[in-house]
Amino acid sequence: MFVGLDLGTSGLRALVIDDAQQVICAYEASYDTARPHPGWSEQAPADWTAACIAVFDQLRAGRPDLAAAIRGIGVSGHMHGATLLDKSGAVLRPCMMWNDTRSADQAARLDATPGFRDISGNIVFPGFTAPKLLWVAENEPDIFARTAHVHLPKDYLNFWLTGIHASDMSDSAGTSWLDVGARDWSPALLDASGMRRDQMPDLFEGTAPIGTLRPDIAARLGLSPGVIVAAGAGDNAAAACGIGALSQGQGFVSLGTSGVLLTGRDSYTPNAASAVHTFCHAVPGRWYQMGVILSATDSLNWLARTLDQSPAELAATLGPAIGGPGRLRFLPYLSGERTPHNDADLRGALIGLDIAHGPRDLVQAVIEGVSFALRDNLDALNSAGADLQSLIAIGGGAQSPYWVELIATLLDIPVSLPARGEFGAALGAARLGLCAATGAHPDTVMTRPAIAHTIHPRGDLRDAYMAAHAAFSQSYPAIKALQS
Repeated sequence: MFVGLDLGTSGLRALVIDDAQQVICAYEASYDTARPHPGWSEQAPADWTAACIAVFDQLRAGRPDLAAAIRGIGVSGHMHGATLLDKSGAVLRPCMMWNDTRSADQAARLDATPGFRDISGNIVFPGFTAPKLLWVAENEPDIFARTAHVHLPKDYLNFWLTGIHASDMSDSAGTSWLDVGARDWSPALLDASGMRRDQMPDLFEGTAPIGTLRPDIAARLGLSPGVIVAAGAGDNAAAACGIGALSQGQGFVSLGTSGVLLTGRDSYTPNAASAVHTFCHAVPGRWYQMGVILSATDSLNWLARTLDQSPAELAATLGPAIGGPGRLRFLPYLSGERTPHNDADLRGALIGLDIAHGPRDLVQAVIEGVSFALRDNLDALNSAGADLQSLIAIGGGAQSPYWVELIATLLDIPVSLPARGEFGAALGAARLGLCAATGAHPDTVMTRPAIAHTIHPRGDLRDAYMAAHAAFSQSYPAIKALQS
């Protein structure tokens, strides 16, 4: 048996698979995010370890026969978070999360440093790790001076499990400290942000074992101390492993809290100016590129809270099929934006609001706005040389046939929906644990899931939606000018 732990933004999911990759069981535990000031987003690492204990307690209670058979664990997690430890391994402050934008000024300074983009292959976004440490240096100098180790969120969980300071290439690529082409820490990038290599974890490929469980942790979780822990992956790389997107042209669209359009790449081909993320994959010798929007289903969640209905109820009001764009326009920049704008200060807007508009019009506008933003991401990926021919849709928003058909039409790419089952980051993490424990080759493990059906672009509506997208794209500079 092999366990995948997915350290998500709102909770930890544990998935158990056997050596044939059949899903045996899954358990979840939630935790909170603190937002003490505008633009801040923090979590307590102790909540992650408590959630890990909780899911293994559930496992022992629900399937007491499985614990002795577990051979490997892989962990995926939300990227870019800054978890600071002193020399004893104690946490110094809450983790600054991926959607924490307080370090926008520091990110801009690092991004303007000559050579920074050339080495990292990416814009220095405010959510990345390096500018957060610069913010700590400038605003919490006592904590910065005591910082002996910097961990990404899933790496802190691995440290708690094993006592080893380790990270994988895919997660580390989102720090702005990694030479993404060379797959190693960059002395120049570290020095430019006031960091040292000894503060960085040792680097591994995601399929590699980093060690085994600490005896005390193994006893608390009810596992053997010989269980192997894989280096793991950042959440999007793990999701790519879960749906078999390892190589050129293989990709997915994720409609989760954030929105992701991702494609595997067989070589390192960055294009930082496009605001496309170019990261190492979780498997050796591969990379991936993705566009990211910060508020995908989060936009629908916002509307659901405002209208006091569930997101699923709102999505259902649109029916199963698209019928042409609405006249109300929504810009989904509720928390700023990454691809293609790289604008932490940008905020959302409704344009063309009429007294006749009701809840259904608002729902349509929100879903269209998120989808238009994903079209912007495809254009950015294309500018970086990507060639997506087909996509798999994952995430909560993929449960809406309307939304998936709209995305297929706007991207002009067939979008497939997997058959029922697990295929996301937790499965990808479990697959990494399987590879680490058995030595299996990732190409034989990380295969595509069975497809339930494929939704094709609506050729009869494509021109209308592309015209609406053009109007959407023209709204950004106008809204930006109003908000400046």
